[in-house]
Amino acid sequence: MVTERDVPLADGRTVHVHDTGAQSGDGLALLWHHGSPQTGAPLEPLKTAARARGMRLVSYGRPSYGGSTPHPGRDVASAAADVSQIVDALGIDRFATMGASGGGPHALACAALLPARVTGAVTVAGIAPYTETFDWFAGMVDDGGLRAAQRGREARAHFEESAEFDDNVFIAADWAALEGAWSSLGDDAGRAGRAGPDGLIDDDLAFVTSWGFGLAQIAVPVLLVQGGADKVVPPTHAHSMLRALPSAELWLRPRDGHVSVLAACPVAMDWLRDRV
Repeated sequence: MVTERDVPLADGRTVHVHDTGAQSGDGLALLWHHGSPQTGAPLEPLKTAARARGMRLVSYGRPSYGGSTPHPGRDVASAAADVSQIVDALGIDRFATMGASGGGPHALACAALLPARVTGAVTVAGIAPYTETFDWFAGMVDDGGLRAAQRGREARAHFEESAEFDDNVFIAADWAALEGAWSSLGDDAGRAGRAGPDGLIDDDLAFVTSWGFGLAQIAVPVLLVQGGADKVVPPTHAHSMLRALPSAELWLRPRDGHVSVLAACPVAMDWLRDRV
């Protein structure tokens, strides 16, 4: 059973939180960071995998997603402050963290800025900090939103007014996943999209500006899971982060795309449990 609640934050905002509660296993809590755009509601395959492992699954909507208060100008690092208050409210001391796609950077923020509380972090198809040391956009089928974000919020919002989804961002395996085990992801992304673009816009702005922390300061174990055929976040991003992270390993799944790679989440949960 998943319970929902609005957690008040010190700055007057609230975040909408989903919690499966304490489980029958070793008590490990997993804080999930959703992709862009999603509501923050826990997806069915994640609930199933966490329950099978006795893990407590907690997820939340980032600002402007899923009923959480907007926070214009937020950076990636701000997620750590929000999460710290969420786990305090839930009575959780230490936890593992995992994020997919746009959630990946926010999982890394917790690893960097909450080292006494985070036991390990996983990023699945996660975007890397913007850099000019390699062609950051190369391999992205649809990079218009991120390029517009580099010109500021007004330009990103203007781009969104006429943006259309490009089916070519997903490979056949991604579409099969969305029609099968991960249908809840597509449904949830649709709900998030209908609620408005502010969360997605603020995510993109945060991704292409300073994250507020450096990857080199992350000391906890980190696992990067990456699809070799990903056309949303190309493999160069995972390789860039692997070089920058002092304690990380990479699982490259050559035939997976941006959605099909999520099939690795249950095994990634096992990886996190082994590092408590």
